[in-house]
Amino acid sequence: MSADIIAPIDPADEVPDIRQVAIGDLKHALVKGFDDFRAMPTHVVFLCLIYPVVGLLIGRLAFGYNALPLLYPLAAGFALLGPFLAIGLYELSRRREAGLDTSWHHAFDVRYSPSLPAILLLGGLLLLIFTVWVAIAHSLYVATFGYAEPTSLNTFAQQVLTTKQGWYLAIVGNLVGFLFALLVLMLTVVSFPMLLDRHVGAPSAMLTSIRVVLKNPVTMALWGLIIATGLLIGSLPLFFGLAIVLPILGHATWHLYRRAVEPDSHPRPAFRPRPRRIRYGAQFPASLFVPSAVEDQQTEKGDRS
Repeated sequence: MSADIIAPIDPADEVPDIRQVAIGDLKHALVKGFDDFRAMPTHVVFLCLIYPVVGLLIGRLAFGYNALPLLYPLAAGFALLGPFLAIGLYELSRRREAGLDTSWHHAFDVRYSPSLPAILLLGGLLLLIFTVWVAIAHSLYVATFGYAEPTSLNTFAQQVLTTKQGWYLAIVGNLVGFLFALLVLMLTVVSFPMLLDRHVGAPSAMLTSIRVVLKNPVTMALWGLIIATGLLIGSLPLFFGLAIVLPILGHATWHLYRRAVEPDSHPRPAFRPRPRRIRYGAQFPASLFVPSAVEDQQTEKGDRS
């Protein structure tokens, strides 16, 4: 296996220096994110159509299985998975910044990253947080209204908005949701971009993210508010606005990472796909008529070895 695919972790890269982030840096990140979106609109919209589709599926499940109390927790909690689901956007921004090809399929080059196990581990943690949030939200509803499910959306809306129990549920539920959102923000504000940029472990990436938030509490709180407002606006037109809002925020997150964390003093070589093994049987009988193709592959393999 190539040395630029799997490389030992440099302890010096585990604890990078953190910069002071000003409000102007947030504006810079958003402007750069919008520039990336304009430069790659077809790619990012294609990649992010999954967001509105999943949003509609959440609504269909809630209505189809008479689980209206879970509609808001599922829709709001889906944002908890956003940092992981936007991993392809970070990769496209990284490639554009480096002057590399930004064709849409390169968003999936993340699978060749040396930090892929750490990325999957952190993604699994977000999935666990999402599951716990939904379970707690449902428990709050049951504790307030019992196990009886509302018969329609209008009934559910009246139940929540016109009764003391409903206002209690809305206030407490949103406070609990805020704590979950704050937790995810602290753990992931720069974690996933850092895992793409450096060969570090998930604990180091999360610790760096926490250090960024603690060093810049006001700025990071404003960044969280920007994300929440953007997601709310994007969700209003049947979630389809997320196909625009989420790519911009995803690209901006990469540029915010660049502003918040000092560059790697020893950057590792860019990861690339593993070389294909030559399958002579699969190339027969074409190899009889185009022998140069096989010879070129053999020469290329010899050069890599």
